[in-house]
Amino acid sequence: MGAPQVVIVGRPNVGKSSLFNWLAGKRLAIVDPTAGVTRDRMTYLIELGDRFAELVDTGGMGVEDVDNLTAHIEEQIQQAIDSAGVILFVVDAQEGITPLDEEVARRLRYVTVPVLCVANKTDHDGLRPQADEFYRFGRKIFAVSTKQNRGKSELVDAVRTNLPELTEEESELLGEPEMKVAMVGRRNTGKSTLVNTLAESERMIVSEVPGTTRDSVDVRFEMDGKAFIAIDTPGLRRRKSIQNDVEFYGLHRAQRSIRRADVTLLFFDAAQRISKVDKQLCDYIAEQYKPSIFVVNKWDLMAEHMPTERWVTYLRDTFRSMWHVPIAFVTGQSGKNVKTLMNHAQMLFKQARSRVTTGQLNKLVAAALDHNPPPVVHNRRPKIYYATQVASQPPTIILFCNDPQAMSRTYQRYLLGVFRDQLPFGEVPIKLYLRKRESSDTTEQVEQVVE
Repeated sequence: MGAPQVVIVGRPNVGKSSLFNWLAGKRLAIVDPTAGVTRDRMTYLIELGDRFAELVDTGGMGVEDVDNLTAHIEEQIQQAIDSAGVILFVVDAQEGITPLDEEVARRLRYVTVPVLCVANKTDHDGLRPQADEFYRFGRKIFAVSTKQNRGKSELVDAVRTNLPELTEEESELLGEPEMKVAMVGRRNTGKSTLVNTLAESERMIVSEVPGTTRDSVDVRFEMDGKAFIAIDTPGLRRRKSIQNDVEFYGLHRAQRSIRRADVTLLFFDAAQRISKVDKQLCDYIAEQYKPSIFVVNKWDLMAEHMPTERWVTYLRDTFRSMWHVPIAFVTGQSGKNVKTLMNHAQMLFKQARSRVTTGQLNKLVAAALDHNPPPVVHNRRPKIYYATQVASQPPTIILFCNDPQAMSRTYQRYLLGVFRDQLPFGEVPIKLYLRKRESSDTTEQVEQVVE
């Protein structure tokens, strides 16, 4: 799986962003006494002994945003909770338990991942009894002070201990996991029809009325003796066109289905032009680093009038940053090319779970540097010392170098292209980090490349 995420949550003004900066070892998040400063999630790759994890800062739960973005902030928080490997529930030892703290505790009551209660602002030993009051929430308390630098090592050790991890023996016992495939796209593009074809039954209601499917539905099916799960999702449309709560929650469930899927199939109607909704949906899939296939459905209606090359060119010109995504032309109703589509989805699933050795990766990076060295910046050529893959699903690679900021986006994309050409994940998203490391300097810096 990808690098586990350590998600920081809590009500406003308990010091979540201060804790984020403290654990990251540098000032990244804005720290301000004004409630609601943090809105979107902020992430940073941290090293915990022999493990790497993504630290995630979130907005304050329960804050009423002055710009009417409360729903957006809550959505970002929920996404972070859903993807968490460990949750840090931050409270204020000096203020004690508040009604909002109790609401956050209630919201975390049924999560299945470890939750560590971090009593921040325990600036001296005299505040420890106040921190202990939070035992009411049934969580182990870690009394820390980001301001006074107290309790960090104990908290870091606890996070490291609670990170999800499978041994090789456990992985073998689990066997080959089921592949979850999310069918996503605009309304009436044939997603439910394809699910019925895969399930070989009328599992989903199919209608010419747009918006028939209003919830995400898991449908189990078998192919070639293997079990899979198809996730049928509501057809999406522009946010300003959402008319009621059913459509609103349908949108959120569709996005959640994308996040928990192993592979996404983005559907297009062969007779319709690509819309703004398609572009927004593609952006969301890319943000989640999900392997994807562009599925041009209902191709039987257009095959005689348009060559496949024209649609391929149309898709490539529209989604220029997704040039690695394969394209399939199918007819969901008759099942034409559906078997080939699912075989390709299995290939992407395998690619996303692939790992390469550090030696293999460094040999490839050295060859790429020899063939095309990074351009000189301020009379100094950036250096890459070595590379390593730290996670899969998505494949996550760290390059240790002397100056991450000197590596231009163009050169970073060149390296990603080399990885796609030479490594076993040519058609799936790759997370690339640059970490600063010099023999004379113990500070570190990480910057993530966004494809």
